[in-house]
Amino acid sequence: MNSDFDLRGLPQRYPFKPEWEIAPATLKQMIDSADESAVLLDCRTEWEREQADIAGSIHAPMSQLADLAEELEEYEDKQIIIFCHHGIRSIQVTAFLRAQGFEDTWSLAGGIDLWSQSTDPAVPRYVK
Repeated sequence: MNSDFDLRGLPQRYPFKPEWEIAPATLKQMIDSADESAVLLDCRTEWEREQADIAGSIHAPMSQLADLAEELEEYEDKQIIIFCHHGIRSIQVTAFLRAQGFEDTWSLAGGIDLWSQSTDPAVPRYVK
């Protein structure tokens, strides 16, 4: 792991919010262990998803979330981990889904950009 990041895959001084976020290293462990108790939800636009993606994620754009809430009910008994580009929209989606009753919902700290830098450099970085 790059020395610019701690064991959680977070940059030094990252303002980690443990009540809202999951660290990249934690998500990597879940993916590597084929943990099926969690689902990875991508709330970015289609354009962003075409630029970079985390394998196995489900696309549920933030702009369409209210329409997709019913479809997401099939994941109600799973941990839902949401990501966007930098983690700002995914925090908002996390708050929205928690308000809808999805209690075990988390934002990927730093989004796919931090994921690419600290955890999986095969995922390309992009500028929106």
